[in-house]
Amino acid sequence: MSSTVGLVGARGHTGAELIRLIQSHPHLRLGFVSSRELAGQRLDAHHPDYDGDLIFEDMGPDAVASRGCRVVILALPNGASEEYIKAIDRTAQDTVVLDLSADHRFDRTWFYGLPELTRDHYRGQTRISNPGCYATAIQLAVAPLKDMLAGPPVCFGVSGYSGAGTTPSSRNDPEQLHDNLMPYSLTDHMHERECSFQLGIPVEFMPHVASYFRGLTVTCNLYLDRVRTHDELMRRYLSRYQSEPLVRVVKDAPWVRHLVGQQRAEIGGLSMAPGGRRAVIVACLDNLLKGAATQAIQNLNHALSLPEFKGIPDT
Repeated sequence: MSSTVGLVGARGHTGAELIRLIQSHPHLRLGFVSSRELAGQRLDAHHPDYDGDLIFEDMGPDAVASRGCRVVILALPNGASEEYIKAIDRTAQDTVVLDLSADHRFDRTWFYGLPELTRDHYRGQTRISNPGCYATAIQLAVAPLKDMLAGPPVCFGVSGYSGAGTTPSSRNDPEQLHDNLMPYSLTDHMHERECSFQLGIPVEFMPHVASYFRGLTVTCNLYLDRVRTHDELMRRYLSRYQSEPLVRVVKDAPWVRHLVGQQRAEIGGLSMAPGGRRAVIVACLDNLLKGAATQAIQNLNHALSLPEFKGIPDT
């Protein structure tokens, strides 16, 4: 039996990946796709692999709540989810709501769904906040060593311009990014606050946008509480992630181009500074997949009592 999924904000890059994953999932089917810009157009005109007859609709909060879908995914800009949540709370409280924005990542009444780190805390919540893409990579890289740290992790990030969304700006303009690396929000970035809040330690993060489309790399500088060895730290990573299909620990620093289109994250290139009190490690993932849509499917599978990796390719 399939559960119906309504997607609000279907025009964006992550929305496109969600449509593909839901289309191929054996227990999910699209109930509606909402996009103000594409309203009235056929879904298969934009997604040729889609084999249904859905039309993009421009749906407000009450219309979304009244459709009776088992799941509603909100793929909206930050700050745009509140009215949809209110409408669903009024008329469809049992609906599973998955919010891809940052609106509920600091709300302890919502489940924060980074499954490799938080699945043991899931208690059947129907309000689920999907982590940010950078925040996923940083937390996966830092969490295994959190109790060994002597100071804030310092994380240097570079992403493709798909991370800046579809609304035109300098950060997703290929012409301005050509032969360029664009730093932005170098302090107090949303994902810096998100990681600090979720890990319970201060995290420092400096993001940059490059001229490629998708994928991200985070290099994490970790100050250690005492002298440690490379083997000791590697054992931590291997033990933590050895049974995780979507996190792979590798010897060399992962390359972003090898992770584009892949469902997993890779963590590797662990290096020790002389003296054994500082380590550096690299995490890479596709920001639209493990950083967003793939993780959303993991969270929906939990909420629908399905195996966590059901419908995720290559797991």
